Amino acid sequence: MKVVVVGAGGFVGQCLSRLLAAQDQSISQLVLIDKTPFEPMPDARIRTVSGDFSDPGLMQGEMKGASTVYLLASILGGAAEANYPLARQVNIDATLSLLEFLRDRNPQTRLVFASTIAVFSKPMPQTVTDATPTGPTMVYGAQKLMMEVAISNFAAKGWLDGVSLRLSGVMARDGADSRLKSAFMSRVFHAIARGEDIVLPVRPDSRTWLTSVETAARNFAHAGAISSASLGRDRAFTLPALHVSFEELVAALFQRFPESRSKVTYEPDSELIALFGSYPTLRTELADRLGFSRDSDAQVLVSRSFEQN
Repeated sequence: MKVVVVGAGGFVGQCLSRLLAAQDQSISQLVLIDKTPFEPMPDARIRTVSGDFSDPGLMQGEMKGASTVYLLASILGGAAEANYPLARQVNIDATLSLLEFLRDRNPQTRLVFASTIAVFSKPMPQTVTDATPTGPTMVYGAQKLMMEVAISNFAAKGWLDGVSLRLSGVMARDGADSRLKSAFMSRVFHAIARGEDIVLPVRPDSRTWLTSVETAARNFAHAGAISSASLGRDRAFTLPALHVSFEELVAALFQRFPESRSKVTYEPDSELIALFGSYPTLRTELADRLGFSRDSDAQVLVSRSFEQN
């Protein structure tokens, strides 16, 4: 079985690649693709490819014959807002070209697409469910939603066996890109671990949806293995996530690092609270029924996050 991970050098991509290599012995060939060079893994089944997944030659050479393709590569959040032409090139044009390539070469390919909770409008209702309407205001969320629609349409037509998974905030990349407005959520993990002071732009009781990178990777691997009959017509849904306050998260971090001398203070920013600290109750009945998982509490989230760093 040939499996391809596009965006394998990214935070989730690296964790997913390690997981697939370690746990899925049915994989005879694992192709890891990223535009930015990254460290190869010592496994004869694995080929590491540095290149742009929109390149026709790369698609022809690396995607052909794949039974599963994980598409994690994209232009994220604020970077998509700041550079619309680049975001369109990657998030729309290259992604759609890949869908069409797989449609034309092997419609039985399982495509697992990394979408985002940014497809929802703000403010959200008191409870978000599988029936909550989408309504993105950011370029990133809108482009992801466009590809969700395309993948669902391709699946309905029998052109491609695709599924879109909406990810919450994935914790906790060390050195998260400071240009991302959400970077403070990862930064607090490593500030407390190192005993550094940090100011959080939310309130202690502000609540968000988070998942550890380990749990995110396991959910993507599960999506690659689940049967088409189980998925049915529901080809875009939100993954389970931990609904947690920043006060609870900080307490769990100090429990993990009791000797930390870090001082955590709060300077609430209304814009950032609206974006990252006003998340309501999340119910993911479809994903729960299909066997996807969440981190059970803040202590588990913190533990799993540091196991992968």
